[in-house]
Amino acid sequence: MKVTVVGAGNVGATVANVLATKGFASEVVLIDIKEGLSEGKAMDIMQTSHMLNFDTTVIGVTNDYAATAGSQVVVVTSGIPRKPGMTREQLIGTNAKIVKSVVDQILANSPDAILIIVSNPMDAMTYLTLKDTKLPRNRIIGQGGMLDSSRFRYYLAQALQEAGYPATPTDIDGMVIGGHADKTMVPLVSLATYRGIPVTQLLSEEAIQKAVEATKVGGATCTKLLGTSAWYAPGAAAAALVEAIALDAKKLIPCCVYLDGEYGEKDLCIGVPVILGKDGVEKIVEVQFSDAEKAKFQESIAAAREVNSKLAEALA
Repeated sequence: MKVTVVGAGNVGATVANVLATKGFASEVVLIDIKEGLSEGKAMDIMQTSHMLNFDTTVIGVTNDYAATAGSQVVVVTSGIPRKPGMTREQLIGTNAKIVKSVVDQILANSPDAILIIVSNPMDAMTYLTLKDTKLPRNRIIGQGGMLDSSRFRYYLAQALQEAGYPATPTDIDGMVIGGHADKTMVPLVSLATYRGIPVTQLLSEEAIQKAVEATKVGGATCTKLLGTSAWYAPGAAAAALVEAIALDAKKLIPCCVYLDGEYGEKDLCIGVPVILGKDGVEKIVEVQFSDAEKAKFQESIAAAREVNSKLAEALA
């Protein structure tokens, strides 16, 4: 399988590195507008191949979309990252134009590709991509829920450790739906478990809410500490989506996808659990959650629609 990663910044380079070490792709193309950046990072990754025992070929190119031709999956990380104090939504003006341009060039060379959108604001960029390309909705996937769910599991594991349980994030099943935004994402406490035990049986309401709030600002917390957006977890999350598609894994993963009646909603892209396989989104899974979570989900939908309404102005 050939995979292209657009954007050789911290997130894009991490995606390429994780894909290489996983070993299921035959070729990974890393492309960026900055002269030499992709080439240097691809070279650096390839020089680990003997030590890490992988045979994937990683190549870097500068603005040469012909080199991406025939890609089955394309990960779009292009755009400016967040700075401390910025919301994802504040990036819409700049990133909308970048993402539209990138996707047009990708599809001119790989018309059958499945697209994974990482660029922020991710929900709006996923919606923009679907509306602009008019591709079938199974081929446009936004990466947010996988990352936010990983952060949720991390914070729940911390809470359980503080409560005296020897938990790690791999012990936790937890899912975040809704928009990939600090205020409106919806961690589903009602469905979260520690080795099959509902976390509500083990943690106080105060501890759970602390984990929920930490999850919602997980990206902002990293941005404040790092001075820019996080990259290890976002990159690994995007690579995990590629892997599920490449291996036809039929994995249930929360992703940002276009709703057409599911959850009673239409004409927006937002995070919900889906089955990912060789065709991209193979099924949208409708789950039951608490009344309070339903209300939060509706708030998230309203916020996503508001951001989408600014797309036309951003592209003008």
